Amino acid sequence: MRDIIRRPVFTEKSVQLLEKNQYTFEVDSKATKPEIKSFLESAFQVKVLSVNTHILPKKRASLLGRAVPRPRQKRAIVTLSWGDRIAFFLES
Repeated sequence: MRDIIRRPVFTEKSVQLLEKNQYTFEVDSKATKPEIKSFLESAFQVKVLSVNTHILPKKRASLLGRAVPRPRQKRAIVTLSWGDRIAFFLES
């Protein structure tokens, strides 16, 4: 089984979404919404209400004076049932 979830995303917007019990992840570009939902429910024992995905626009990075394309990223914003939490997002 391939890695569906690559890493959590910590941006200003994603931290604000935590108040609404929504978590943001960078996911595999070929992952579907049902795959993301089933993976999170089995891995973290939470109830996922909805999964919204979007692909970030292409950007160029400067490397030694040259413009090189960055790979495209796909993100998923996951809404959990009230009372469910994902442990690594909690503050200690």
